[in-house]
Amino acid sequence: MNKKLAAALSGGAVLVLALTGCGGSEDNKELDAWAKKVCDLVPAQNKKITAAYDAITKAAEDTESTPAELQKADSQAFQDLSDGYKARATVIQNAGAPPGAEDGAKKLQEAVKQLTTLSASYADMKTQVDGLNTKDQAKFATGLKDVSAEMQKVETQRQTALAALKDLESGDTKKALSEQSGCKQASTSPGAASAPATDS
Repeated sequence: MNKKLAAALSGGAVLVLALTGCGGSEDNKELDAWAKKVCDLVPAQNKKITAAYDAITKAAEDTESTPAELQKADSQAFQDLSDGYKARATVIQNAGAPPGAEDGAKKLQEAVKQLTTLSASYADMKTQVDGLNTKDQAKFATGLKDVSAEMQKVETQRQTALAALKDLESGDTKKALSEQSGCKQASTSPGAASAPATDS
């Protein structure tokens, strides 16, 4: 049943900032400074989120793991995902609206809201996994099936959060982000390569 959980995650590993090398931004020091605030912390967040998804997939494929080992791996991964997306929301919130962006404050608020909701959903997933009965193989399998079903709902939330991020990081904002080393590093990482980032 844990393979179903992995399948639920395979639709997109990491929610990275909307990045592409689409040329340089105009000379806007305030926007560049904003982009630096955001991008300096992206690699660490991206690494944590990617590692968490990898851990769940690895646990799902490990046929030798006991229910208790699977529970421990998935629980830690969901905690890391919750922490990772919460950190992403905090960074964007602290950076504030991108200077000069149309409806920047409104887009910022929506992105932070969606990322925070996603973080809370992964925290709930951890609670659900922690409550699984590892003493009874049949009950554990049934519990994992329920977790997989919940993951489908969380995937919808992840897509909504991604859309909100893409909306925030558009136009000149996107160009400014693409020039920062931290965001370049995140966009070329193995996890980001398979992530549904944004159109070129």
